[in-house]
Amino acid sequence: MGPGDVWNLIIGNPVLNVLVALSHILGGSFGWAIIALTVIVRLISWPLTKRQLNSTKALQEMQPKIQELQKKYGKNQQKLQQEMMKLYKEAGVNPLGCLWPMLIQLPIWIALYQAIMRALATTPENLLDLAQRLYSWDVVNQAIPLSSNFLGLDLGSSGNFILAIIVGGTMWVQQKMTQAPSVDPRQASTSRMMLLMMPLMFGFLSLMFPSGLALYWAVSTVIGIITQYFVMGGWGYLKSRPQSPSTPLQGK
Repeated sequence: MGPGDVWNLIIGNPVLNVLVALSHILGGSFGWAIIALTVIVRLISWPLTKRQLNSTKALQEMQPKIQELQKKYGKNQQKLQQEMMKLYKEAGVNPLGCLWPMLIQLPIWIALYQAIMRALATTPENLLDLAQRLYSWDVVNQAIPLSSNFLGLDLGSSGNFILAIIVGGTMWVQQKMTQAPSVDPRQASTSRMMLLMMPLMFGFLSLMFPSGLALYWAVSTVIGIITQYFVMGGWGYLKSRPQSPSTPLQGK
């Protein structure tokens, strides 16, 4: 059994069958099935997401101390990094903790992309491949064939600019809510670049991949914004004004 067979056995085929089953349960709507799967993934990853949000909230509360270190050791980056890591360790905060929910979702993104392409089979070869991957569940067999239409979207096609804008815009909002201003010009420049690059990258990918995957990204990000708002108690740094090196950190 090769790596591809293991992938299909553990992740690929289960995601495909759950997606098809949800489509039948939700009245034959493939779009609502994707949204339901998004909610399921978010619920499964909630413990990690909650830890990530708590770490982010702790980082926000540490910003005055962090900015003091940046002012004190701004010309000595090695010393600054050492003091920053010491501060994180004392507070019990992992600055990389925010990556885990995204890493957990990465296999789901890949499996969902494959599931959308396979479920919306349009050729005899694709239909044969789909038939070989489906489980012998009545709820699965009754859902075939699937419709790719959802609220005027063709979930199997790419190049939807409206979805791309929604994906990029919501991702920018989510990042902005947690991106603290910095008094270090280089760090501030890097943060501004990341704030632009990530939404632009995912918006561009939304144009290249099936609209069903872009729908998943958009709904997942909106859920992320809502959970951040309630867990962290507001819009975070979304309303903050840009900080200059000499300006003290403003509250939320």
